[in-house]
Amino acid sequence: MEELEQILKHKFKNPDLLSKALTHGSVNPHVDHNYERLEFLGDRVLGLSIASLLYKLFPKEPEGNLSQRFTGLVCKETVAEVGRSLHLGEYMVVASDDIRDNENVLCDICEAVIGAIYIDGGVDDAISFVNHHWRELIDKNMAPPKDAKTLLQEVAHAKGLGVPVYEVIGREGSEHQPIFSMKVTVGEGLSAIGKGRSKKLAQFSAASKLLRMI
Repeated sequence: MEELEQILKHKFKNPDLLSKALTHGSVNPHVDHNYERLEFLGDRVLGLSIASLLYKLFPKEPEGNLSQRFTGLVCKETVAEVGRSLHLGEYMVVASDDIRDNENVLCDICEAVIGAIYIDGGVDDAISFVNHHWRELIDKNMAPPKDAKTLLQEVAHAKGLGVPVYEVIGREGSEHQPIFSMKVTVGEGLSAIGKGRSKKLAQFSAASKLLRMI
């Protein structure tokens, strides 16, 4: 574990936290003895850290652009990429070696490590860890991102699918905290459904899903 601590640049006062963060449920199904609870915490710490970092780095960007950057930096693929760069797969405690390269597991383990650092060293250590390992990814993509709706419209036009059509198909939650469901359709019945706290966010979610399908 000392080698991994050097990679993480964090010396654990409680090494059991790191051990737990690296333990897959296939080895120990008891949630208090594997990474699941730490992953839950680390996911929230990662989100706060990235949101704070983006707010500081891009003071003139509107909320829409910040949201697009945020989504790309906390998505499964990106977090798993960071996990690979830290060689977390080599240190996992798993029942089967084929789990080590599983993208979902790498993402979860990486978030669990963030949660472990948060508990062991406090919020400053956790935010510092995220800033260090995600900053390079941000620097590679300094140009403002295109939002999913704009990108879907461009792709649909290029493929001759026409203009995307959005419609509200549902609303859940309370009056003050609604969750909207939006459906987007292009071409001959190609469609996807997304949800969000506003109609705009639900449209972005639906557009993102349809882009992946196309």
